[in-house]
Amino acid sequence: MTFKSGFIAIAGPPNVGKSTLLNRITGAKLSIVSPKPQTTRNRVTGILNGTDFQMVFVDTPGIHKTRTALHQSMVSSALATFSEVDILLLMIQTGARNEEEISSLLGNLKGLKKPVFLIINKIDKVTKEKVLPIIGEYGRRHAFEEVIPISALKGYGVEKLLGELKTRLMPGPQFFPADMQTDQTEEFWISEVIREKLYHHIRQEVPYSCAVLIDNVEDVPDRDLLRITARICVETDSQKGIVIGQGGRMIKSIGRSARLELETIFETGVFLDLTVRVEKNWSKDTKALRRLGY
Repeated sequence: MTFKSGFIAIAGPPNVGKSTLLNRITGAKLSIVSPKPQTTRNRVTGILNGTDFQMVFVDTPGIHKTRTALHQSMVSSALATFSEVDILLLMIQTGARNEEEISSLLGNLKGLKKPVFLIINKIDKVTKEKVLPIIGEYGRRHAFEEVIPISALKGYGVEKLLGELKTRLMPGPQFFPADMQTDQTEEFWISEVIREKLYHHIRQEVPYSCAVLIDNVEDVPDRDLLRITARICVETDSQKGIVIGQGGRMIKSIGRSARLELETIFETGVFLDLTVRVEKNWSKDTKALRRLGY
């Protein structure tokens, strides 16, 4: 039996459901999800193992018009995967779209010598009659290897997608152990969980100016406890006040939500010590970006 493997990037505009698809495919929450666009900032790897294959999926930041050094870093990271992977999934959604972003994305496909699938997400929100014109339009704009309508949230079409991907895999090695779902570090995942809770609890634009640094992760075996010390970095004093909240209520809510999810992930008690620090204009400072992991 010939073993097949390959790297597959999930790319597209912000907020089209790339992270939801990765989580659906792997059956685990590997990439944080928020109703707000541009939630994903780093590449997140998810590994799907079969008896005779291994698919390594790479969830990428949404490709959009950049405004800061942070956004430039995110978009550059996403575009770099186009040449690095074996198969590219270009993901869009039904409904309204930013034509400038789409045109730019399609332009970046020119000259690629690899299979490119068009994935049309959120078909559960529209009728079949509204999907067909989208397929026709994009088919005229690029010669996609496959066009597959799906609902990443409901799972519609995902098995078909995986079946088509498997037929395109080439003979290759098993890049990761069969029981491995991601290559992300423990610290990275903890920081992402905390950052997700910032998006869920704070309605303003403040979460876009937040970064999370993990200072220490300590296992306390005699107490069945994981002790975590983390910093939320913001850009201004006013943002710090919003994250902390009146009487510290907001930071307590964020910490409690993050702690409960981390306890589920690590299957142990978690003590989470969160502090908030001002790093002025960190999203515009390339040195600060490197220090904060971007």
